[in-house]
Order: sequence, then structure tokens, then C-alpha cells
Amino acid sequence: MKKVLSTIAAMAMLVSMAACGNDSGSSADGGGSSSSGKGGKETINVWAFTDEVPGMIKKYIELHPEFGEKYTIKETIIPTTDGNYQPALDQALSAGGKDAPDIYCAEAAFVLKYTQGAASQYAAAYKDLGIDVDNEINAADIAQYSVDIGTNPSGDVVGLGYQATGGAFIYRRSIAKDVFGTDDPAAIQSEIGPGWDKFYDAAEELKGSGYGIVSGDGDIWHAVENSSDQGWIVDNKLHIDPKREEFLDLSMSLMDNGYHNDTEDWGDAWFADMKGEGAKGIFGFFGPAWLINYTMADNCGGKAVGEGTYGDWAVCEPPVGFFWGGTWLLANKDTEQKEGVGELIDWITLDCSENGLQYMWANGTYNPDKPTKDCVASGTVMKMSDGTVDFLGGQNMFDVFVPANEYANGKNLTQYDESINILWRDQVRMYTSGQKSREDALEDFKRQVSDNLAIEAE
Repeated sequence: MKKVLSTIAAMAMLVSMAACGNDSGSSADGGGSSSSGKGGKETINVWAFTDEVPGMIKKYIELHPEFGEKYTIKETIIPTTDGNYQPALDQALSAGGKDAPDIYCAEAAFVLKYTQGAASQYAAAYKDLGIDVDNEINAADIAQYSVDIGTNPSGDVVGLGYQATGGAFIYRRSIAKDVFGTDDPAAIQSEIGPGWDKFYDAAEELKGSGYGIVSGDGDIWHAVENSSDQGWIVDNKLHIDPKREEFLDLSMSLMDNGYHNDTEDWGDAWFADMKGEGAKGIFGFFGPAWLINYTMADNCGGKAVGEGTYGDWAVCEPPVGFFWGGTWLLANKDTEQKEGVGELIDWITLDCSENGLQYMWANGTYNPDKPTKDCVASGTVMKMSDGTVDFLGGQNMFDVFVPANEYANGKNLTQYDESINILWRDQVRMYTSGQKSREDALEDFKRQVSDNLAIEAE
């Protein structure tokens, strides 16, 4: 980052880097496995819902060939689409044996099930993998919400992520200049917030110039969901936090006033708005750095500045703080490969040296064929890195995303979020489309949660 560090800050950075300097990660005296791979090597079973984490492990072996001489990695990748991943993982964990997962991944929508909920009994404490957890978390300056989510009821860390997924408002520079006379992030931040009242004032101003403020109501949902004070379940009852209930009104306001294109997130019309090809020009989207890197960049209609909307974007602080997504790595408490498993997990989630996964991930050197910079869980790494990207018109996105992680709240998640969110979003859409009243939408939501999850409302 292009900031001048004071002598004290520079010394502190050197101390922190020194504390993170073990590039091969910590290891433990794990017991030998009865499962052997090719050539007599030990097998580590890795379960994931994308090829991202398996790819990281391949990278580690590339950089540490001695690891590959000792271990064979067996991948099982099952997408989360249609709800297939969790049942298969649950069955594999409960069955145990040589084919049980040694390392497994869980995303934000259901991670609490595996760290604190119904399947948390399978997860190994990181300390039991030989990882010096407290010291390494402090040295790496891991985002607190990530630690909270990955801590089991006994107070042991059993999962950590590698990304930081604090959210920002991602807006079109050209529209900002047209409507507000500037594309400066500080100025736009004050136009859209803090708070939803200012955001909707900005929506009205944008409407006067023929623009929508967001593509669909899904664009504000994650900001609403993850800024709520409490989650869906409180004292084993369905709880509708007032901030989440307000989503009914926020969504209806978008619809009634024509402030969006009424798209559904992840649909073709949503992607078209990223290209600027929707019914009306859309000002912005809410999301973390990964939304920019892996969704918007691929759907902006170009690969370089001047093509499609590439380069016509910037980021600023959102009206409310939130986070969206992330993947946590867990280990099976019964793994016979504690040493190898600990080494891999440590390198991915806690190693904050320049040879660690997170440094490469943040600086775009992980994959030379696609030099994408991303926000990572380690604040230490973020301070060592430069987040300047062409897609954002040369803005250093870390200036916005690093503070965003401080606003992220990891204490309003539940293990049922994936299922309940689908039911909730469906009822909100039926309400805003005029198919049912507000009261009926709320009552039908409560009934569906009861019918599907056997959880009664307060």
C-alpha cells in the first residue's frame, strides 16, 4: 500500500513478519495412517465444493516437493448446487474409516453446523494438529469474525478461512460523475450512507437521471442479513431480527419506486447489469473483493480498460457494515495424518510470510496465468500488499476492504442459514411482486421453517 509507515509501525511490521516466517507451516507428531496411497505414500482425503482448496494444496506440493513425496492427495469435489455437498460430507464423516475426510471445507452459509452445531463433534482443534493457534492468529492479525465463526463451544479454534469477505459498495464511476459530479470514493460514500435512509435518497436522485441504484433486491440482502443484531435462531426458536424484517420494506421500496431492474442475483439479467446492458443503467452492487474478481470481472463485457465496463468501477464503504461468504478449513479429529493435515491448513490459513498462500493470494502471484489480487484473512499480509487494480480504475481496493473486515459480524450466523435464507427470499419476492400481503408472507415463512426444519417461531 502506498502509505509512509512511521519508524514504530515499520518496526512492528518487521516483528510481525518474523513471527510469521515459517513458510512450511507448523506440524505435529501425528500417528501413522493405515491408509497408504501410491508408492507407499500416506493418503490425505480432501473434501471440497469447488476446486479452489484442492488447487491450493497442489500449489503447496509444487512449492514443497518433499511433501508430495510423503503424501498422496485424494480429492472429492461435490458442488453445493441442489444441496448435494452437505449430506455427502455428513455421511462420510459419520462413516469414518480410511475414506473419511481428513480435511474438509465449509462455506459461510453452513459453516456453523461444522464448527459449533450438529456436526461439530467431528472437527479437530487446530492446536491438536500442532498449530500454535493463539500466537499465529495474533501474528497474522486474522479478522475476528473469521475466528469467531471457527471457534467451537469449548473455545477451541477448529476452522479458519483464507479470504476476508467484508463487503463494500461497488459502483460505476461514469454514473457517479453523471449524477453526483464526482467518482471520488469518499464523496460517494457520503452520498449513499451511512444508513439506508441516505441510500434511498441517493436512489431517488439516480432515478431522476434514469438509473437504478442496484440490480435487484438480492444486492442489498447480504448487507441486511449480516448487519443484523441476531441470527435466525435464538433459544432454539425462529427469530426474525428487526433489521431482517425491514428487508420486506426495503425490497418493496426498490420495487415500488423503480430503483432497480428487478433481477435475481446469479441470473442472466443480473450479469447483464454488470455489463451495463440492462433495462436501465445500474449504479452499483454490494459485495466483497471476491465478487469483483470472480464474478464482475468475468461479466463486465471486457478484459481491459475501455472494454465493456472494465475500469469503470470503484469501491467505497457501504451504508451498513457486512460480510458475504468465505470458506473455512476443518480437519477430522480422527485423522491419522495430523502432521500433514496441520501443515497444509497452517500454510493456507495462518502463514503470513511472503511464501504463504495468503501473501500470494493477496498480491496476485498465486496463479501467474490469472494474476488476481484478493482480500485475505490476515491483516498482516494485507498491510504488506498492494491492492491497486485496473478493474477499479487504478484504485487500491485494500484501502476500503481492510477496514470493512472490522465491521463484519460473525455472531449472527446459524447452522440453518442456507435453508432459511432460501425460504425467506422466496417469501419476500412473493410480497414485492404483489402475490401476497406482508402479513401473509411473514406467516407463510414461519410455517415453512416449521414444516421444513421443525423450528417454531418465537
